[in-house]
Amino acid sequence: MKKIEVGILGATGMVGQRFVSLLERHPWFELAWLAASDRSAGKPYVEACTWRLREPIPESVRGMRVNECQPGSAPQLVFASLDSKVAGEVEREFAGAGHVVVSNSSSFRMKADVPLLIPEVNPDHLALVRTQRRERQWKGMIVTNPNCTTIGLVMSLAPLERSFGIEKVLMTSMQAVSGAGYPGVPTLDIMGNVIPYISGEEEKVEQETQKLLGTLSDGHVRPAAFSVSAHCNRVPVEDGHTESISVSLRSKATLTDLAEAWRKFRSVPQERQLPSAPEHPIVLREEADRPQARLDVETERGMATVIGRVRVCPVLQFKYTALSHNTIRGAAGAALLNAELMKAEGYLD
Repeated sequence: MKKIEVGILGATGMVGQRFVSLLERHPWFELAWLAASDRSAGKPYVEACTWRLREPIPESVRGMRVNECQPGSAPQLVFASLDSKVAGEVEREFAGAGHVVVSNSSSFRMKADVPLLIPEVNPDHLALVRTQRRERQWKGMIVTNPNCTTIGLVMSLAPLERSFGIEKVLMTSMQAVSGAGYPGVPTLDIMGNVIPYISGEEEKVEQETQKLLGTLSDGHVRPAAFSVSAHCNRVPVEDGHTESISVSLRSKATLTDLAEAWRKFRSVPQERQLPSAPEHPIVLREEADRPQARLDVETERGMATVIGRVRVCPVLQFKYTALSHNTIRGAAGAALLNAELMKAEGYLD
């Protein structure tokens, strides 16, 4: 198969760097175009980017010229990881010019005609792009992935919603500093500390969860009927968002039932064997002290949600801990998997 040329909007940031790393040697996509802020435009990528990942910057990208964030010379398919202040305007301009924008930004996630997508959870929501193109008269399209905190939560909830129905969810997050980008949280604020506030995070988690687990009907998503309450905290961990989750279900279940639902959870990405799809989207740990970010965040190349400490909850019904990699599964890897699903479903033809 001839590879599809792709570009990155916001290529010099932390998520942009993840895109660069994950696209190296990708079997379907070839990185051909980079764009970032005006101060980076015109420079070779190696000069415009302060590389922060452990793996070295790919040789094929070092000398690639960074462009302005303007459509025209860009490939049809672009991945977007722009600052929220400019993301909406730039993504709208690209979609209107005929580009397929697969976005990690929040600007369009909750728009009624824009798919908010986790391929294992709601692949059918891709059909919203038909409504989007018709109503906005775009030649292109915008497809989004959720907030990095939402993904781990929803991946853990989806098998429970399918098997038993969900009534209530209470989630408390312990979020890695890499989720704040670079330079992110000041050292003296986060070292030896927990910051119990991340602007807009709790609202995003609560709203996005209901859209993701909602039902597509007549070109619109009917949000899930259960209630969600989120408490979001920043902690001094480099990578990996850990979440303590309590849930009540609509039908009877045992701890064994929950474990079975998680273990057998598979969906379209696994059936289609999409390149970035984890073989096991949910990995269940039996140890009393797992998952841990340091030990488990790279599970399934960082694309799985790791669940442990499953037990009875005296307030709701069950409680457990979930861990996901916030810049891979929660950001660049999520968008990449979305694009792979779009290719497999014929949306990139």
